[in-house]
Amino acid sequence: MQKIEILEKITPFNQLDLQILMSIQPNIQEKKYPRESFMFRQGDASLNTLFIITDGVAEIIVHNEKGVESVVGLRRPYDIFGETVILSEKNYPASMRAATDCTCLLLHRDIFDTLMQQSPQFSDFFNRLLTDRLREMFNEVIMEQSYDAYGMEDAQPFRKRVTAVMTSPVITCTEDDLVTTAARKLTKNRISSLVVVNQSKHPVGIITESDMVSRILTRGDNNFTETKVRDVMTPNPVTLPPEAFYFQALLTMVKNKVKQLPIINNGELLGIVTLRDLVQSRSTGAITTVSNVESETTIEGLVRSSHDIDNVLKALVAEKASSREICEVMTELYDRLTRKIIQICERQMLDEGYGLPPVDYCWITMGSSGRKEQITRTDQDNGIIYDDTDPIKIEEAESYFPRLAAKVVDALNQCGFALCSGNVMATNKQWRRPYKEWVSTVTYWVQEPHSEMLRNFTIFLDFRPVYGTVRLAERLKNSVFRLINESPIVLHFLARDDLSHAVPLGLFKQFITEKSPEHKGELDIKGTALVHIVDCTRIFSIRDGITATNTFARIAQLTANGTLPKDDAEYIDAAYETLLTFRNRENLRKQALSLEPDNYLNPYNLSKREQAVLRESFKAITRLQSFTGSYFRVEGY
Repeated sequence: MQKIEILEKITPFNQLDLQILMSIQPNIQEKKYPRESFMFRQGDASLNTLFIITDGVAEIIVHNEKGVESVVGLRRPYDIFGETVILSEKNYPASMRAATDCTCLLLHRDIFDTLMQQSPQFSDFFNRLLTDRLREMFNEVIMEQSYDAYGMEDAQPFRKRVTAVMTSPVITCTEDDLVTTAARKLTKNRISSLVVVNQSKHPVGIITESDMVSRILTRGDNNFTETKVRDVMTPNPVTLPPEAFYFQALLTMVKNKVKQLPIINNGELLGIVTLRDLVQSRSTGAITTVSNVESETTIEGLVRSSHDIDNVLKALVAEKASSREICEVMTELYDRLTRKIIQICERQMLDEGYGLPPVDYCWITMGSSGRKEQITRTDQDNGIIYDDTDPIKIEEAESYFPRLAAKVVDALNQCGFALCSGNVMATNKQWRRPYKEWVSTVTYWVQEPHSEMLRNFTIFLDFRPVYGTVRLAERLKNSVFRLINESPIVLHFLARDDLSHAVPLGLFKQFITEKSPEHKGELDIKGTALVHIVDCTRIFSIRDGITATNTFARIAQLTANGTLPKDDAEYIDAAYETLLTFRNRENLRKQALSLEPDNYLNPYNLSKREQAVLRESFKAITRLQSFTGSYFRVEGY
């Protein structure tokens, strides 16, 4: 492909006149970089070059003060990099390494400056990049966090990209191949699976040794030599993109019960990651933890396994996984632990003569757990929804579920989830109701908004199912949306309740800290900052009928549907990530010192750079509150 044809596919070059593109074409260099070679290294002086990748994948790598590297991003065909150093005239803040064989177009600074002068659109595009530095500052601070002092120095490669452990190129077969041909490939290459591709070389399935054995034998087909791969393969295999992390590959395998993951980029097969690759690239701690939880048969055994989960958390933190990544892993582990507890408690009820659950029910979790944002084990927020369509069984259900709830809540407490001081637990009849009673309660909350209602309602609105009949939770969620749609004034009250408190930032941008002796000079990062992003995004999400409870997911969907402007959404998303990081780092520090994590931190113990980012996060919240107040017509906004 001609250089001009490539540039015409890339913003902002596609905004330039063809005559200009033709004039610069002779000055554009094409250069190939073999896999694992560097385009430039962190700390190098500027090459005064704009890079445009035309083939392959490149990794952005940063090294911390100890020389430990982390892959923080990827660049693919038609992506531009190196522009920040040209604009800032500083050394390279990160390294760029070819993850695969790469080809790049190189544009020298002289040509770049000429284009900036000739085209206002071209100039505006790159000038906007300077404003993006504010958002990047959030991410840079997060990447610079050090947890070594908190007893978490034993890093494990959770933060590796799958490109670092995948096998490439991939041994494949076609869907028209005979099974015997595929079997010979497996034997010859000493592998357990083949990716199945179509005539366009795009992956369409996966076939394993066990597929061949189980599916051919169960068919009882003696003439299996004529069987084609398409007849026994698993179609539409679970895949991951190349920017996925090790922990995402592990979670995906666990969730989907697969042992192979093709790595796909825009339909192209780049490599494959197997469970064996993951095991060989690190200790098997996380895999063992999941396995132990699933195999335990007693609450005492789960208590022991719950301590192993803490080690997974330490590994993620030591690898400097982002807060949202840690939340995803820990949510999966905590959910599995909770489901296993409930299963064991159900069996105890059966052994004690109470029988099986008399009606369908759903165990729900709320609060930070409901939002999938619980990192350390905090207090419980849970409840039960049970079916009430058969009036004959209601009395039996009202006898059964209090006993089950008591067992589960006690077991969760033994596993480190403290009892809720506000009694928001399934042991409290207020949070253990038949379906119709839940609807009646929500109707009251919506139609009679007052302070106590608002507290309960905001806790409840983040509920999600963890175990049991998910349909009950989905029906209740739909009823909530319908009731609020019929009485939208409740959203005004929810907004007013949140906006009655501002972030702790003074007129001259100084931090307003606590004056009480217990927390003198500190900030409650959760109660004075994080809560506002949670509240405001929740209110808009409910208005828009968004079922996601996770704050990051809500921001993404509110951006996609146009409710939040894209620039504002990125600002808020980065602020939320930063605040979570500060909170989690401080809580983990206190936990390592055998202190009670309490969400408080002293802002003046942060570095000047971190203080600047904390102020920017507070400013992002103020902007979101202003937007919320204006939209829901709260007085003063």
